[in-house]
Amino acid sequence: MNPAEVTYLYVRELVDALAASGLRHVCLAPGSRSTPLAMVLADHPGVRLWTHVDERSCAFFALGMARGLGEPVAVVCTSGTAAANFYPAVIEARYARVPLVVLTADRPPELRDVGASQAIDQLGLYGPHVKWFADAALPEASGRMLRYARVLATRAVRTAAAEPAGPVHLNFPFREPLVPQAPQAAGRDGPAARSTGSLRPVEGRRAADPAVLDDIARWIAGSPRPLFVLGPQEDPRLAALTSGFAARVGAPLLADPLSQARWGRHELRAVVDSYDLFLRDEALADRLRPTAILRLGAAPVSKALLGYLERLLDVPQVVVDPGGGWRDPALSATQVWPVDPVALLEGLSRYVETPEGPGNQPRAGVLQLQGRRQEERRAWLERWLALHRAARQAARRLLSESEGLSEARAIAELVRLLPDGSTLYAGNSMPVRDLDGFAEAGPREIRALGNRGASGIDGVVSSALGVAAVSKGPVALAIGDLSFYHDLNGLLAARLHSLSLTVLLLHNDGGGIFSLLPQADHPQHFEQLFGTPTGLDFRPAVEMYGGRFTRVASWGEFQRAVRQGLEAGGLSVVEVRTERSANAAHHRRLWDQVVQEVRGAVGLS
Repeated sequence: MNPAEVTYLYVRELVDALAASGLRHVCLAPGSRSTPLAMVLADHPGVRLWTHVDERSCAFFALGMARGLGEPVAVVCTSGTAAANFYPAVIEARYARVPLVVLTADRPPELRDVGASQAIDQLGLYGPHVKWFADAALPEASGRMLRYARVLATRAVRTAAAEPAGPVHLNFPFREPLVPQAPQAAGRDGPAARSTGSLRPVEGRRAADPAVLDDIARWIAGSPRPLFVLGPQEDPRLAALTSGFAARVGAPLLADPLSQARWGRHELRAVVDSYDLFLRDEALADRLRPTAILRLGAAPVSKALLGYLERLLDVPQVVVDPGGGWRDPALSATQVWPVDPVALLEGLSRYVETPEGPGNQPRAGVLQLQGRRQEERRAWLERWLALHRAARQAARRLLSESEGLSEARAIAELVRLLPDGSTLYAGNSMPVRDLDGFAEAGPREIRALGNRGASGIDGVVSSALGVAAVSKGPVALAIGDLSFYHDLNGLLAARLHSLSLTVLLLHNDGGGIFSLLPQADHPQHFEQLFGTPTGLDFRPAVEMYGGRFTRVASWGEFQRAVRQGLEAGGLSVVEVRTERSANAAHHRRLWDQVVQEVRGAVGLS
């Protein structure tokens, strides 16, 4: 058997196992050393291959696809700095808990550290940012080594998907010849040349045992004023379970814009979405003192909410974080429960439906709120909802009365225009914060996503296009000009793969969020170090990638352009031009006026 045939059998076994483990999509940045992986993947009927020219864009596209699907996606590149360009997406996947299977090709051992072209040290390249790394053995076609290839692939997919999900890295050294060749002689591709059996991973969820569930239920039932917080997360089941459970037990649910709980046909009675506006005022926040806090999902976007939680250090705060995670940047948790949140809420919900615990053992009074406790909960929830309604009403009116185009209203208008079944990808810095403060919840099915793992501005365009590749409904992206510039290469994927994406480009010629930070108080260095104006006109770049570009001057033009983009398909960029200092002043006025109106509504003015 010649070396090309050996490589083929080894890599085919690996790819077969990836597909058998449930991996359906692979994103490839072409190169020479990765030829064996590329050619076998391209021929495999169980895998769809997505080709990208730019490695950084390729990896973020795969990350967006994995986020959209909720399942592992692989990304492949050649040796050398190509693999280093995957690093930002690997970091995001690590902290956002996105299952990414990174497959890098490498020089064989004899060509490492001897000055060979495109050879860098790829062993442990991503350091602690991957859950698992393996430097694969060189291809062999023995039965044992074919089993090795299958186990390696199966373990990689399983590890990436296991809680907490994240990236894994397999590094494959290949010798020339690099073009694999299927065996032609009779019997050489038969059972003896393949591994025996199929290793199928069995996944499970770490649920709380009945005794723990009983303790948690009693803890919630015994609290006069429970508060639930659902941070960024992507499971619609958890959003529906949490919102439904909160409504049944009378607990306000502070739903992050990326929690999947703000929009949908699930129970919305207890959902509070304007907390970022009124928790900025400590006098209002002091009227909202809970006796127990249950937190799920990642850390919330809202700085006001995080500050509120940090001030409640004497209140029991339980963080539910599966897989041994510890997502508590405020350092205010009194307990961290490493259980699956969906299983936890499913178990707790049964305590509301019946006073019996697991196994039909009587649990008298558990979560069956009656009499005085029921009235306390009703009053507690209504206190939050009254502030929520006042803040939302004030923000809605103030946005409609403001003159000219504004970033806050653009986000609110975009959400209002999205049809049922849409996905909104929110860029970091100001777009996701404006989504938090000014976009209203409602019964339409809108999935809201963002790169909040490391919260960087890189790769956002590519991530949104990765979601668009696997979404059934329209996908929109709200993004600032610096973040858009940072990932212009990502727009090529829209043309290469005929994808549809409507982009709201908030163009204030620089880093708008810095105008709201203390750095703005130092004008002598501000523009050079923080404002970073580029003076770019993005129209030629968008049109180069085959997209439509519309710069709007009124809200009527904005609405027409967004509707056209969503309905016509393809790549459409709607630009809203603002001025950074004016935008900062507008935000401050909005926040101050909303707080004043809410204070007046509750008799604090």
